[in-house]
Amino acid sequence: MNNSLNQNLNQNNQQSLNWEQVQEDFKIKFGKEVFESWLKKMQLVETNSDSLLLSVPTRFIRDWITSRYLDNVIQVVRAHKKNINRIEFKVNTSSNISTQDNEFDKDKQNNIIDANVAFIKDSFVQYNRIDPNKNFENFIVGSSNSLAYEASKKVIDNFSNYNPLYLYSGVGMGKTHLLNAIGLKLKESKKVMFISAERFMYHFVKSIKSNEMIKFKDYFRNTDVLLIDDIQFMNGKEALQEEFFHTFSTLLDKGSQIVLTADRPPNKLNRIQDRIRSRFSGGLVVDIQSPEIGLRSEIVKNKLNEILTFNTENVVISDEIQKFICSEIKSSVRELVGALNRIVSFSRIYNRVPNLSETRIILKDLLNINENKVTIDNIQTIVCKYFKISKNEMLSSRRSRYLVRPRQTAIYLSKILTSKSLPEIGRCFSNRDHTTVIHSVKTIERLKKEDTELSVKIDTLKNKILYNKEDEI
Repeated sequence: MNNSLNQNLNQNNQQSLNWEQVQEDFKIKFGKEVFESWLKKMQLVETNSDSLLLSVPTRFIRDWITSRYLDNVIQVVRAHKKNINRIEFKVNTSSNISTQDNEFDKDKQNNIIDANVAFIKDSFVQYNRIDPNKNFENFIVGSSNSLAYEASKKVIDNFSNYNPLYLYSGVGMGKTHLLNAIGLKLKESKKVMFISAERFMYHFVKSIKSNEMIKFKDYFRNTDVLLIDDIQFMNGKEALQEEFFHTFSTLLDKGSQIVLTADRPPNKLNRIQDRIRSRFSGGLVVDIQSPEIGLRSEIVKNKLNEILTFNTENVVISDEIQKFICSEIKSSVRELVGALNRIVSFSRIYNRVPNLSETRIILKDLLNINENKVTIDNIQTIVCKYFKISKNEMLSSRRSRYLVRPRQTAIYLSKILTSKSLPEIGRCFSNRDHTTVIHSVKTIERLKKEDTELSVKIDTLKNKILYNKEDEI
């Protein structure tokens, strides 16, 4: 009787989670190649109140999934069943697994670095590569980045006196270039570790799965210089933050130099432990601002010289076109260089330099972004003002009805009015998963068709955002 009851409960639990739909979301999240190679092999065995039991054909596939994809797998599952916080794997040893599949796994294993080789060696060989082309000599300095440049140079001259050094800016402003330049100089006399926050997380998870935490701790805590790029990717990962805090404190205590980069200041790092943010703020915090016109002009000139040096074509971009690019492309160095590359490519294809009107067409998408000045922050501000809620309420985890609809509206407008990717939009809304963004967009699209009043509201908000009419709300 009890066994029958348990079976029925298990069946009901399984029915509460649509595994086929979860697999479709895996395909969207990870891409078709990863899904077909690895995630498709996971089968739902049992759903419990806060965990899933999945079956996989081999131990190798289990280890591969847990070391590389587990966190994101849990995120996707949570979009369907929010109380899931743990996934367990059962290796299916039944004889119906084909010999072909087993051979496939063996081939995969042979192409992976031997498991007996310490993962730390793999880390250093594969991911501690400092780019010799990103140095202090070719970093172009202007008023917007001079403080960051000088602070980075001081790290070289006065080792550990500026500790930690925290550089932040928007995308494409040169913070990774400076981080690389510091590593390039210091590696001549110091043990340097240059790694992204994402890669740091990968090795942390891998060390747990392989029972190699001692090696992980020893490696990262015995370095002279720790350079971590995009520290904001640690948001919300409590176990990782715990380990990072102790590593951070150990390095500071022994006088090692720490340099960090992020896309926002320390006090804006949502879901980062207060004690970590406090340590960041206790060092030297430097903002790299959008490049001013003089710096943009210098960057364009240097890029053109670089093109002429490495190519035989004699590409001459008129002063008028250069001035136009510098005056219109303001948001980032990366976009500025990208615009110049488009003009140069046009010149090579058609054997002539485009005129001003042609340049406007070539750079149409970049110019529209800058003309409209639409940002997610601006969208959030206008939507909050329209619905009479605070931005903190919108970005909170609360799911009250009066907050959910404005939040979904802001996410929807961010998707249609900006060029940001789904993960980027999610990060701007307190690091929500991309599946949440997709759900919000689909919900608003459906409601617009069903609710004429809501459709009018959204069109009104859209116009206010596009034409910067926040004061009219």
